[in-house]
Amino acid sequence: MEPQRSPLLEVRGKGNVELKRPLVKAPSRLPLPGTRFKRGPDQMEDALEPEKKRTRGLDTVTKMATSHPRAPALTARPQTQGQTTAPKVPKKTGPRCSTAIATVLKDQKPGPAVPAQKPAGRSAAPPLLGGKKPTKRPAWDLKGQLCDLNAQLKCFRERTQTLNQENQQLQDQLQEAQQQARALGTECRTLEGELARVQAEAEQSQQELGTLRAHVLELEEQLGTQEGLVQELHKEQLGLQEERRGLAARLEEQERRLRASEAALSGSQAEVASLRQEAAAQAAALVEQGERLHGLEMARRRLHNQLQELKGNIRVFCRVRPVLAGEPTPSPGFLLFPSGPGGPSDPPTRLSVSRSDDRRGTLSGAPAPTTRHDFSFDRVFPPGSGQDQVFEEVAMLVQSALDGYPVCIFAYGQTGSGKTFTMEGGPGGDPQVEGLIPRALRHLFSVAQELGGQGWTYSFVASYVEIYNETVRDLLATGTRKGQGGECEIRRAGPGSEELTVTNARYVPVSCEKEVEALLHVARQNRAVARTSQNERSSRSHSVFQLQISGEHAGRGLQCGAPLSLVDLAGSERLDPGLALGPGERERLRETQAINSSLSTLGLVIMALSNKESHVPYRNSKLTYLLQNSLGGSAKMLMFVNISPLEENVSESLNSLRFASKVNQCVIGTAQANRK
Repeated sequence: MEPQRSPLLEVRGKGNVELKRPLVKAPSRLPLPGTRFKRGPDQMEDALEPEKKRTRGLDTVTKMATSHPRAPALTARPQTQGQTTAPKVPKKTGPRCSTAIATVLKDQKPGPAVPAQKPAGRSAAPPLLGGKKPTKRPAWDLKGQLCDLNAQLKCFRERTQTLNQENQQLQDQLQEAQQQARALGTECRTLEGELARVQAEAEQSQQELGTLRAHVLELEEQLGTQEGLVQELHKEQLGLQEERRGLAARLEEQERRLRASEAALSGSQAEVASLRQEAAAQAAALVEQGERLHGLEMARRRLHNQLQELKGNIRVFCRVRPVLAGEPTPSPGFLLFPSGPGGPSDPPTRLSVSRSDDRRGTLSGAPAPTTRHDFSFDRVFPPGSGQDQVFEEVAMLVQSALDGYPVCIFAYGQTGSGKTFTMEGGPGGDPQVEGLIPRALRHLFSVAQELGGQGWTYSFVASYVEIYNETVRDLLATGTRKGQGGECEIRRAGPGSEELTVTNARYVPVSCEKEVEALLHVARQNRAVARTSQNERSSRSHSVFQLQISGEHAGRGLQCGAPLSLVDLAGSERLDPGLALGPGERERLRETQAINSSLSTLGLVIMALSNKESHVPYRNSKLTYLLQNSLGGSAKMLMFVNISPLEENVSESLNSLRFASKVNQCVIGTAQANRK
């Protein structure tokens, strides 16, 4: 769109040119042709030169008219005083303005001269009407002709004055046009610079357009990549959805274990826009549940320990073995199991043994009177009790070892009362007759696996030794190591350490039941047994199965460790002073003396702990020295007193029951967990 330009000239009619002042110039930012206003002021004057010549021509005509009276009179066009009529030029602007003015002035013919009117009081020629020629004066009227010529001369002079004024106006307009031309030239140069800048900007825009096109292609490639990524994210979304389902199921399982009300939370929880955020929320919920589970686990351990303390840190269970095939049936009333305070539904805790004094009956000639001996323990197992019932009462105590409390369980009683059966179980691998050792380890493995879901990791190291005639032997020794028990010694694990270890003994890491069964099988083959008057195959040594438990919670920096000691004591028997001693009997005598000495030391240690004496005689026996950390004030002890149901063994049974009653009355203090 061309910018509006200020008109310099305007043409009116044919042959009339009028110069007008320029209007207010409108701002224009578009470039103008480079040839605008190339003519200077001198050329503009040259363009007006024909008009001057024409004016001079008029003066000549006037002179000629004066000398030639018969020249036709010119008719002058009246004009208003003070008004200047300039010939119009075409309405154009630009470089051809001065050329157009010159052309218009050149082509314009002078109009007929209007004779000046005679002044008042003088005779004058009649005025020209309708452009007709005036009436010809007669030749003799020289004065009239002279008046006409004077009038024409006056008219031409006035016209000359008018033309001079118009010329002056045209020169003024020319100067204004030149000034405007210079201003427009300046504007032209400005616009040309702006045009160059706009062209540079256009080139830059073209470059940016090319860059944008390349960027569009790059964005299209990225769009394809993003679409592939969206598909991968969709697959990942499906995977996260499956993971969310798994986490939700795990969360529900933990909520059931903790008896919490998180089921309502999972039911009312709405799906969020992103499955990734929901998975993060589930993970946060699991962390929170882990915190609560850890707190509840600590509370459970504390309450569990309080419950065990209420039951007593030294507890005594009495177990009566059933009558075996080929043995005489005891008389009715020999062993009675009175009901508890709650009636027959309560587990029995009392035992009554009847005994007749044969010596009193012989002296008086009357039947021997019957004496009843009543005993009370933490639990009494009649002959019909199974191995599972026995372990059910022991399971909670065994679990205390995982909590960091040293636990010691040992079986005490005469030869043939069922101690080994209680601890190790019967032969043949029947699950119904498994003893405390395999059942305890199975229970520990199961509970440790459950605690693994709470961040706990446990390791178990087993050892199995026997103490025969105050000599420590390794029951797990195989090959060339077998039979080298004399080399085993009880030592501290390190300087300043309270932990005891047996030198040259095997410490085997275990993690499943089959590994424990293999160890028990090797130990049965290596244990020292012999034939006695009470038992065809009697254990003549104390067997000590120790399981060192180490637990760690890496997330919380918690550690705990404690030993679990399961001891099968050798049979306690009285020595018969009238027994003839042969080579074999002397060996049995030394075994019995060593057994009774160590059992007596065990009783003294328990009494010293109960009385809180400053010195506890642990070193008086290899058995008590090895079990030192499992018998002290920070440990929990359980003693099984095994008795025979036969009347012929009533004396040994009463001795065992009396010893167990003394132990049951001991209190060794509050147990403390070994934690770091």
